[in-house]
This record gives sequence, structure tokens and C-alpha cells, in this order.
Amino acid sequence: MDIVIVAGIVVTILTAIPVVLQLKDQPRGLIVLFFAEMWERFSYYGMRALLIFYLTQHFLFDDKIATGQYGAYTTLIYMMPVLGGVLADRYLGTRKAIALGAVLLTIGHLTLAIEGPPARQALIYHGQTFAFDAQGRGESRQVQIRVGGAPYRLAAGQAGELRIEGLPTAAPLPSVLPAGAYTIATTPTPALYVNLMFLALALIVVGVGFLKPNINALVGQLYPAGDPRRDSGFTLFYYGINLGSFWAAILCGALGQSVGWWAGFGLAGIGMAAGLIGFTLGRPLLLGRGEPPSPAKLSQAVAGPLKLEGVVYLGALAVVGGVWLLLQHNALVGYLLAIVSVSILGYLGWYMVARCDGTARRKLALAMMLMAGSIIYFTLEEQSGSSFSLFAARNVQLPHHGFFSMNAAQTQSFNPAAILIFAPIFAALWAWLGRRGANPGPMLKFGAAMILAGVGFLVVVWGAGFADAAYREPLVLLAGAYLLVELGELCLSPVGLSEMTKLAPPLLTATLMSVWFLSTSWAEWIAGRVAGLVGVQTVGGVVLDPQLALKVSTHVFALCGWTSVAAGLLFFALSPLFSQKAIKPTP
Repeated sequence: MDIVIVAGIVVTILTAIPVVLQLKDQPRGLIVLFFAEMWERFSYYGMRALLIFYLTQHFLFDDKIATGQYGAYTTLIYMMPVLGGVLADRYLGTRKAIALGAVLLTIGHLTLAIEGPPARQALIYHGQTFAFDAQGRGESRQVQIRVGGAPYRLAAGQAGELRIEGLPTAAPLPSVLPAGAYTIATTPTPALYVNLMFLALALIVVGVGFLKPNINALVGQLYPAGDPRRDSGFTLFYYGINLGSFWAAILCGALGQSVGWWAGFGLAGIGMAAGLIGFTLGRPLLLGRGEPPSPAKLSQAVAGPLKLEGVVYLGALAVVGGVWLLLQHNALVGYLLAIVSVSILGYLGWYMVARCDGTARRKLALAMMLMAGSIIYFTLEEQSGSSFSLFAARNVQLPHHGFFSMNAAQTQSFNPAAILIFAPIFAALWAWLGRRGANPGPMLKFGAAMILAGVGFLVVVWGAGFADAAYREPLVLLAGAYLLVELGELCLSPVGLSEMTKLAPPLLTATLMSVWFLSTSWAEWIAGRVAGLVGVQTVGGVVLDPQLALKVSTHVFALCGWTSVAAGLLFFALSPLFSQKAIKPTP
């Protein structure tokens, strides 16, 4: 047992006490949804902690391709809730949609554990081929080159040059190979396993699409209109999300790096299965909420013995096939995102004009403004699974001293750890301010979130001045950056979820929640493009020029940080136009 697991146990025990005390004042159904979402996030973030390293080190995708693939996958993750929310509103109801999503997620995570043989690379110089030998995962990965049957270490080079340590003078290639003097050939992982990886990701995408918007909508359905417990309930629910995320990064990150990719991904699948079982057994505590809007219609025969409910399930499998194809041609994902966005925003525009009075229009306008702010914030926050993870492996001083050890995948536990510690505090704070009529409006909270996230990125930029001779920053600065970003998330994400359920017309709750996730989908798409800007040359999944990696990363992080701070200040300035008083009807 190392320091990360011990610290995790301590954090969990200390933070769980106030959560348990506050949960007793909430609807009993919140406990069921709390644990179901906790296990779903365990599976998702356990997979996410390993995915970028899996792509760059097992499949040997270069940084730009890997971050683009990662961005397309996460874009679809947050685009698919539009479909899941609409189908739940019209046919399945939120409970059945959640169960369907959980089944698909369990199968997807377990499929991802089938890793297959790794891709391999070789250097070609003057017609001769020299194989690279890569061992290990994460930041501990080492790459050697075999020359004359003997292994030789690769040293840090600059401007694309390749340096080989200890190479004898009689070797068939020089010890320093300038850029352009050599080529690197890749023997990819067999197509079967590549296709299984894409199938697993497709199952996860569609599973999240059915589960994520509907479990959040179901939380909102537990509370009557005007219930003052709603904001604190969503914040406690958010604690459950991050409890799963926290332990996912620690446990799946440890198994994935020390045992194998299959072990980390397999543990994520087991966690999702636990969530499905808990949700099924806890159905009575939901007190009939989340059931289909028209059970009779859902059970109608459509073709022979096939009922409408079965058609919906078969349609979900067909969508899995479509996502599988999209993930292999991820440039199309951006076009699909644009088409879906135009369609759903057009529908909302029509709804605002044809079905809403002035108050409802003003509420939906505020919802759209909050979604715009969330795009900016989540573009930064979602770097944690791509560019921040690669940065941790390449340019952060990670401890490897027996008990005091932490790997790059486990640094993603900083993100949810901050939520675990501060979520109960923020929940109590919002409730305390609400009872006194002093709770800040959502525009002010969102502005604060963007400023905190921007400053967090600037901390990493500032930390470059403290890098050691290996161009690695102190770990405490990365932890501080995560803390600031996640304090911002507590001002934005649970508040945004709560606001969507409050601002939506009664017949549009799950749909508007889906649009909230669609805005996050845009953030994921942009985040993938941003992460691609920090890419540098790798061999066998290992960077050979850490100085260049540090320089490129901090330059991009500085642009992100200052942009987010400016956007936060703009939200502060616009907050009077979107205050509660401004959106209420004129007497």
C-alpha cells in the first residue's frame, strides 16, 4: 500500500462524514442515484486515466493523432446525451434510459480490457532496419534501440535529432542522427484489436448518452419546485461523482501501469457492473419517479411481437455501429457536432418563440449564456485527460521512492480530491447563503469558475521557472493548478446542472439537460484541438526532447489561462443583465 492509497482512504473518511450528515436531510432516492453515478464515474474516469497513455504507448499514435482521437471520443461522449435525453422524454422515461446506458457501459469497459499485442516501431537508416524495444507504461516507460543484437539507450535530443548512448564507433549508424537522416516505421497493432478498441469506445459513448443526462434529470425530479434543498442536493450528488472519479484514478491508474492496460480497464468495467446492480435494487426508493411518460405506448407492438421499447433498444445498437465508424474517421465528428447543434438550437429557438412566455424566454436565454460559459471552462478542465496527463508524465517531478510513489495516471486524482474536500463545504455555503437571500447568481459563480481555472493554468506556466535539469516542474505546482481549476468547477458544474433543471420548462427538462452536455461536447472538441497544439515528437511513446515539450506546453497553457480569466471578468460585468430580478416577470 503506497502513500496515494493511504491518502485516498484518509480523504474519503474525513469528507464522507459531513456528506452522510447532509444526505439524511435529502430525498431517499438521492442515495440510489448517488451510488449509481459514483460507480459510473469510477468506470469512466478509471478508463480516462489510462486512455491517452494507451493510445500513445500501446497503439503508438503520435501526440496529435492521439489527442485528436481522444477529443473526438469525448466530443461524442457529451454529444450523445442529446439523443438519450430526447428518447427518455418521449418514450423510455429516465429510469429505463439509465438502465440501458449502464448495460452498454459495462460491456464497453470490459471490451476495452481486450488489449491485444502492442504496436512496434523501428528506425530505418540507409536501408537498414533497427528495432526499438519499449518497456513499461506511463512516465516509467523506457525505450531502447537494438543495434547488432545489443540494446542501447536513447538520449534527449533537440530539433528532431536522435541520440544513441554508448554506441560503438564501428556500429552501422552514427550515435547522433539529425532530423531527416532517418525514418521511423510503425507496425500497428492487429486490426482486430484496433476495431475492438473502437467498438468499446462506441459502447461507452452511447452508454453515457443514455445514462448521464437522465440520471441528472432524475435527481431534479426528486425535488418539488422551489425546494431550497435542490442546490445542496446537486452538490452532494456531485460529491458522489467525484468519489468514484477519485478512486478510479488511484486504483485503475495503479493497476493499468503496474499490471497491464487490461487490468485497469477491467477494473473500470467491474465498477460499472456494481453501479448497474445498485441502481436496479434501489428502484423502490425512487417512489415511481422517472417512469415512461406513456407505458401503454411503449408496450405497443410495432412489427409482430416486437414492441416499441424493443425498437428503441435496437436503435441504440445501431447508433453504436454509427459511432464505431465515426471514431475511425474523427474529422467527421466536428461536422456532426455542428449539424446536431444547429438542429437542437433551432428546435429550442422555435420552442422559445412558439411555446414560451416572456419569463420562460428570459430563463432559456440565461441557460444559453451559462452554456457558453461552460464551453470556455470545460475546454480548460478537460485538458486533464489529455495534455495535462502527458505533461505530468513528461515535465513533472513524480515521486518513485517505495511508499512515496505516484504515477502520471494517478495525478488525475487531484481533480476529484479537491471536489471531495470542498464539495460539502460549498453545499453548506450555498444553503447558508440561500437561507439569507445572499446566494450569488449563476453568472457570478460561472465568472468565478473561469477566473479560477485560468489562474490554475497560469500556475503551471509560472512553474516552468522552477523546473529541474530534466525540465520537470515540482509536483506541488501541478496539484495547486488542479485545486484552483476544481474550485472553479464547484462554482460551475453542480450549479449549472441545478440551473438547467430550474430554468427548463416542465416538458423540456431532459432535453435542456442534454443541450447542457452538448455545450460540453463543444468544449471537448475544442479541447482536443488545443491539446494537439502541445504535441511533440515521440519514439515508442516516449518524448526525446523534454525541454521542447515544456516550452510548447507552457506556451499553450498561458494562452488558455489568460483567455479564461478575460471571459470570467466579462461574466462579472454582464451579471446584472441576467440576475434573478432581471428574468422575473414585470409586475
